[in-house]
Amino acid sequence: MAISGRTRLYAVLGDPIAQAKAPSLLNPLFDRLGVDAVLVPVHAPASRLDEVVAGLKAMANLDGLLVTVPHKLPMCAHADRLSDTAALLGSTNALRREPDGRWFADNFDGTGFVRGLVAGNHQCAGRAVALFGAGGAGLAVAAALLAVGAARITVADPDVERLADLLTRLRSRWPGRVTAASGPPAPDTTIAVNASPLGLGPDDPLPFDPADLPPATLVADIIMNPAETRLLRTATALGLPTHPGIHMLTHQIPLYQEFFQLPGWKAAQSPHRTSRAAPPAPP
Repeated sequence: MAISGRTRLYAVLGDPIAQAKAPSLLNPLFDRLGVDAVLVPVHAPASRLDEVVAGLKAMANLDGLLVTVPHKLPMCAHADRLSDTAALLGSTNALRREPDGRWFADNFDGTGFVRGLVAGNHQCAGRAVALFGAGGAGLAVAAALLAVGAARITVADPDVERLADLLTRLRSRWPGRVTAASGPPAPDTTIAVNASPLGLGPDDPLPFDPADLPPATLVADIIMNPAETRLLRTATALGLPTHPGIHMLTHQIPLYQEFFQLPGWKAAQSPHRTSRAAPPAPP
């Protein structure tokens, strides 16, 4: 579909942004649905996020924002209302402009991740999970796994404050089922997840060593570019099953279709319709 003066705009924000896969998935969706809209990548340096968002929100033809690393936590302050999921996590990866001009934020990372696992015939309920990364994506993944019945999640992150925040948020909803990692993965671990940015760069260290995992543990990564991270290559070489990050995004596409109220969405299927007030955006 040709871009014209009538085209509605969406933006995906990140720092960096070159790895973002959302434009290659959402723009074809707009075309299939006959929606005159385009999603563009916006490199929003962390130090200038407030300026970038203020400018974007001032654009009268901007209808929505997607959010990637490292902005999922601070973007909550730019919403007028949060879904229950975004409020629990203190994190958002999608915001839409409402008819009254206010901005509503939600988070679909965790739901997309779990749907991707289920589509790959990987059982979540009753499983013991080792998770690396307590940022916005880690919070979302952990909450979604707990919501579908994961028995226990141990979380590792070098940022002590970020890890403590994750534990506080999730223990309030799922007491006794989420703990800080204190050593090697437990012998009953069946899923290990990298929910950190480690792997975006070719020289990044491994977030964890797959050699420390019990045999047959599924190694999942949320990194989408490169499609096969060093972590996944290492796990494959050790004979462990793997699950790449692209599935987390592809299984969010129907959720975005509904959230942005594009043709074909069905409100009755939404688990994200309730909301609460959010702090006002920074000036």
